[in-house]
Parts: sequence; C-alpha cells; structure tokens
Amino acid sequence: MPNRQDIEISLGKLFDAERNVRKLHEELTMLPADQTLDVLVAAIPVAKAEQDEDEAILRLVRIAALLGEHEGPRAVDALVDVLAAEHPEARRAAGEELEELAYDRFKEVAQGIERALKRLPAGSPALPELPYIVAEVPEPGVMKLLGLFLKHQDADAVAAAIESLVEIGDPGSASLLQPLVGDKRTVELEDDGADASSEVTLGELAEEALGLLSPYEDDEEGDGRHS
Repeated sequence: MPNRQDIEISLGKLFDAERNVRKLHEELTMLPADQTLDVLVAAIPVAKAEQDEDEAILRLVRIAALLGEHEGPRAVDALVDVLAAEHPEARRAAGEELEELAYDRFKEVAQGIERALKRLPAGSPALPELPYIVAEVPEPGVMKLLGLFLKHQDADAVAAAIESLVEIGDPGSASLLQPLVGDKRTVELEDDGADASSEVTLGELAEEALGLLSPYEDDEEGDGRHS
C-alpha cells in the first residue's frame, strides 16, 4: 500500500506532466498554421483507428484542443470530424471548442455546420451533437441552422434540433416544426430519472414541442387574452 510520500511523488510527477503538456501545446500554437493543420487533420483518422480506446481518446481530445487555437474552415471541419468520433469524451472536447469558436466567429462555424450537413452521412455521431452546440450561441442565424437540421434524413439529428428549439423557447420557430407533425420516423429517448429509454416518433416530438412553444390558445372571442 502506498504511503504519503509515494502519493506526493506521484502527484509531483502529474504536475510535471501537465506542465510539459501545456508547454508543448503552446509551442505547437506558435508553429506555421497551415503546416500544423496539415498534421492535425491527418492525425484524426489515425486516432480514430487506434485500437486502444484510452489512447484514441487521449489523442482526439488533445487534437481538439489544438484545433481550437486555429481559424478558418479547415479547423472547423476538422473539429466536426473529431465530433464524429465514437468516444463521448472526444466529442465533448470537440463540442466545447466549436461552441467557443462560435461565440467569437459564428459565421465561420455556421458555414462549417452547413458543410457538415451535406458531407456527413446519416448516422454520424456528430449530427445529433451539433444542434445542441449551436443552440447555446445567442446569434440570429441559429434558427436558420436548426431549420436545416429539421429537414435532414438523420432522425436523431432532427430530434436534437426539435429539443434545441424548445430550449431556445422562441414561439416563432413553430412554423419550422409544423411540417414534422405526422412524421413517422422513430428515435430512442432516454427517460429522465430512469435508466431506460423509450421510442417516440418525430411527429410526436414535434407536436409536444409545438405545445410547449405555444402553451396558450386564444379565447373563443379571439381577443388574444390567455386563461
């Protein structure tokens, strides 16, 4: 069993390792951007193909952090590619970087998301993540982007966009949701507070969202007062 001194030695090594990581990260950000991006982009599929899950996550998380230091469409597309990884920790890291970039350069990220909707196949893990990311950014263009997700063939991406619109809470989004009423495609949703999931149709989700966005009906006389 390790004693106190062993623990302190291990802690010191951890501090040294973290210090070295930050130093190397800073050094990499100072190198020519185009060349660095070439290396980072090429490293993504290699990391995804890594058989050791911990190693794959380690690489993808670090790649995402470095990509967040860069500007331009290549960096955004590369972050989306990390977001498409099967590992939740890697997706979380890429999502945080994309959200931070969106606050500073929304148009750049929005254009990358539009490209992602065209180039990513249905079933990509990135598609259901992107609506939640963009919904956090207070920009007028968010509604337009979520509207594009509502038209996508990936049912999980559509469901994520519906939930994101409900979170935003703008009644004006009702017109975007109306065409989905009656959509028979199904998705699995986790039940709150229970270790289980249930299957619902997109049409049911859309109807529920419309009810939440417009919870009151005008009275019979049409005077617009709410009960």
